[in-house]
Amino acid sequence: MRFAQHCWCCIVATVLVSSVALAQPKKSTPNITTPTPTPIDTLLLPTLLRSEPHHFQHILDSADKYRVQILYTQINRAKNGKPLFTSYAYRLNDKAYFYPASTVKFPAAVLTLEKLNVLSYYLNKPVTKDLYIRIDSHQVWQTPVLRDVTAKDSLASLEHFIKKVFLVSDNDGYNRLYEFLGQDYLNQRFRFKGFKNTKITQRLSYPATPEQNKVTNTLFLYGKDGTIVYYQPSTTATGRYDDVLAGVSDVKQGKGYYQNDSLVLQPKDFTPSNFFPLTEQQELLKRIMFPDSYPIEQQFGLQPADYEFLWRYMGMLPRESDYPRYDTTEYWDSYVKFFMFGDSKKRIPPHIRIFNKVGDAYGYVLDNAYIVDFERGVEFLLSAVIYCNNDEIFNDNTYELDEIGFPFMARLGNLIYNYECQRKRAVKPDLRRYQVLFEPQVPKQRPSKKTR
Repeated sequence: MRFAQHCWCCIVATVLVSSVALAQPKKSTPNITTPTPTPIDTLLLPTLLRSEPHHFQHILDSADKYRVQILYTQINRAKNGKPLFTSYAYRLNDKAYFYPASTVKFPAAVLTLEKLNVLSYYLNKPVTKDLYIRIDSHQVWQTPVLRDVTAKDSLASLEHFIKKVFLVSDNDGYNRLYEFLGQDYLNQRFRFKGFKNTKITQRLSYPATPEQNKVTNTLFLYGKDGTIVYYQPSTTATGRYDDVLAGVSDVKQGKGYYQNDSLVLQPKDFTPSNFFPLTEQQELLKRIMFPDSYPIEQQFGLQPADYEFLWRYMGMLPRESDYPRYDTTEYWDSYVKFFMFGDSKKRIPPHIRIFNKVGDAYGYVLDNAYIVDFERGVEFLLSAVIYCNNDEIFNDNTYELDEIGFPFMARLGNLIYNYECQRKRAVKPDLRRYQVLFEPQVPKQRPSKKTR
């Protein structure tokens, strides 16, 4: 597998240079020169949505209420197989706030793998995702990790946390990646790669204050023999990242929210919360699924095996996982596959794979996906968000997810999928690099000994 025309060592060198810069907060972050973006078509998606009024007219009529944003990207292939992207948008607005929920777990997973490569280079020894991890707690609000009963041998690892993040959107798994990265590294590194409008400053489903979210736990990575390979002390972030919200509208939302079982009758202020606009969500997805389409400075410091690991678990279904193993009555195929199948618990056909990261919190439903049909040679990118909170009260667990959110996502995914199935392509894509990840691995048989 080849990515661009540069060796991976060059990518690591770029990471090292930027990492040194990030360690010096007084210096400005280097700018990356990117081509002027092509204007995004805003006509196609409304036309497609209006073609199925029984599914979408109520959404179109109240688009402001539902805070809908959609970004759809067609992929055409050149004769050499190179992907060519054409994007279409509906109400896309990077300056309109929505809560990104679990979609922030995607960059955390990517940057975790990259940081491991950086550490391996710096320390001149393998610091890998499968090393066992122990996380200590030194403050009363922190929680340790000594073992993980869902892992093989019940030993936790960064690899296992990433698996759980994609397979079932596990919150604790993400929180541990967050602690490994630290708030400063996570945000500054992501900005260095060109994601200027994102901020990730929170653990998820964890009662931590903004100040506590700046502090990481002490952790150790160690080998099977118990030898410590890497030690990371507790750190406290010093950077400020709320500047990305300058000019962003609707950061304060709703009529009220519950806090400690008490209703506070004032808008909820999302200023301390994470922000990950839809444009940057899909941009990250493109860079991970199509790394060789980007120049060296825009690629992440990942090895081919890292990309294959991400692809495998972004596309894997809970029932296909051995470690961790999931109860399919609780974690069905579409548990974290909202497009096309999110309104059903039926099995997803094996010829369709959805490489994605979803989010679902505070009434917001999101999906950011690369969808392929291996049989029909169909591929496209689709990202969307919809808000389902009629009473405008947060934390009351009264959201219209089953009535509005999940059906909208499923129908939108099928709308675009059916359109893609009818769309003519000059060159059929070769999708084997993704398909082979899910084919049964037949063990090689040893040749039988001949007898005389």
